[in-house]
Amino acid sequence: MSGRNRLAEVEDDPIVAGALKHFKASVDAWSEAAYSQPRSAVMTTRHTWRLAATWALGCLLAAGSLAGTLYERHVQRESARIAAMKAAIKAVEQRAALVHKTAEQPVAARTNAAQPPIAAKNASNEDEDLLATVDSDVSRQVPAAMEPLAQLMESNGAN
Repeated sequence: MSGRNRLAEVEDDPIVAGALKHFKASVDAWSEAAYSQPRSAVMTTRHTWRLAATWALGCLLAAGSLAGTLYERHVQRESARIAAMKAAIKAVEQRAALVHKTAEQPVAARTNAAQPPIAAKNASNEDEDLLATVDSDVSRQVPAAMEPLAQLMESNGAN
């Protein structure tokens, strides 16, 4: 039996046809009642306020973070400026003390001060020796630790 034949038999049966009519009527009544009920906008309003409050708090947090960062940067710049001013004042005071001290010294002491002391000459010689050592280390073709291996390579190349 095909599906159409069964459908035709069911529609011909008065009990099934009555049940289908009652079912259709109840679905239509339920649909009409559901469509005629007033819609409540309370849930939408609550959701909208929650979304607005979330955005407002997020913007407030971002603005606070930005303001805190800018304030911290300002404080660092001001403290650096104050430290530079203190260093400049200290340097000026030291120069003034040196000038005052130099003015108090006799002329003979100033001429001796103009000649570099022996310790300064030794320090300059040490600096020159250090620079010569650095220059020789930099100009090497191979590091000091690799020199024995470099000599082996040179002797192998000559063979």
